[in-house]
Amino acid sequence: MLTVIAVKNAAPRPKDYKIADGGGLYLYVTKNGHKSWRFKYRFGGKERRIVFGAFPEMTLAEAREKRDDARRQVRDGKDPALVTRRAKLLRSTPSAATFEILARAWYNNAQDRWKPVHANDVITSLERDVFPELGAFDVADIDEKMVLAVLDKVQARGAVETAHRLRQRISAVFRYAKGLGATSSNPAADITIAMKRVPKSRSRPAFVTLPEAREMLRTVEHAGASPITKAASRFLALTAQRPGMIRRLRWSQISGIDWQSPESDISQALWTVPAEEMKQELELRENEAFRHMIPLAPQAVDLLRVIRRLTGNSEYVFPSGRSMLDPMSENAIGYLYNREGFQQRHCPHGWRSSFSTIMNERIGEEVRTDETKAFNRLVIDLMLAHLPKGLSEEERTYNRAAYMKRRREIAEEWAELLTDGLEPAASLLLGPRRRYRD
Repeated sequence: MLTVIAVKNAAPRPKDYKIADGGGLYLYVTKNGHKSWRFKYRFGGKERRIVFGAFPEMTLAEAREKRDDARRQVRDGKDPALVTRRAKLLRSTPSAATFEILARAWYNNAQDRWKPVHANDVITSLERDVFPELGAFDVADIDEKMVLAVLDKVQARGAVETAHRLRQRISAVFRYAKGLGATSSNPAADITIAMKRVPKSRSRPAFVTLPEAREMLRTVEHAGASPITKAASRFLALTAQRPGMIRRLRWSQISGIDWQSPESDISQALWTVPAEEMKQELELRENEAFRHMIPLAPQAVDLLRVIRRLTGNSEYVFPSGRSMLDPMSENAIGYLYNREGFQQRHCPHGWRSSFSTIMNERIGEEVRTDETKAFNRLVIDLMLAHLPKGLSEEERTYNRAAYMKRRREIAEEWAELLTDGLEPAASLLLGPRRRYRD
């Protein structure tokens, strides 16, 4: 057996060598004088070796303890090399870290999927409201009462919606921690029922009857304004999409239309919004980016053919009045509506409410079964790029691209109803023109 003095006095030789201690443990000395403790054993019928550590950092006594542990592992049917590798792997992850360390690791892993403004909001809210309270605790020691106590402080200052957003972020951190094996629970998952309800957001003004909607379009289309703005207004009403999507609509996103042949088949005319643009438009949290497809009714195609005479050389379908290189001002349609007396009565975003209300009521009167009504409500929500409720994540992802035949039928029915009595799209290029920040 080795002694401490013998280990210290083991001098380098022209070749590497080893000095046995017993039980498979030996000191390995290189020709450069480096000394390390190594263990030789047999497992699964094969001879194996592992390195325990270097001398003098690891003493002889410590090396013998590790040898005895390794021999016990072999007796228990465990390979010491794999046990050591597993321990090293676990040490390289933050699985045994505090909530703040894990939260920052989750944030660094997720922030590339978010807009910069949202990413800043996430980390700022955690640093302000959560880390001072929970940051120093091991995630396994945090329970529902502790999380709720933190959120109650936020709710007490009147920031109920912020508290609910924080709960979602805390829950995401715990899901991340569970994935690392740092905890087996998520105390933020089921405490919503113990929190205050989020106040209902103020609804945007909208006309929800067909006569009002038609009269509104008729009025603004006879106003003194840029033809591009008036065309964008009608296209917004026909598609019921978000105003920001209309502003950034590019000709490259339109498919299924032969621009050279007015009589060609347009039954597959489609507007496809790329996933990244949908993510930006909705400021989506987590990884909810998806491609949104909008079937185009014949009235929408007619309008595109008309406006293409003016903007076909631009990247954008509805470019700015100041530069064809830029998209339309985000306030152009709203200014037009306000000038014509519709302020606080109908806003650009209100067309989504008009479409949803009118079509849900109309379809509800036509069908008799609750199952069919629920299906049509689902399709209308999908047309508006709303997240369908009551579906799994996989089902939501699939359904965003599903039921295109029914979507097209509803889009065409809506366009027929809305444009009944309106002048053709070509009339939008005529009449008085006046630029009000269009």
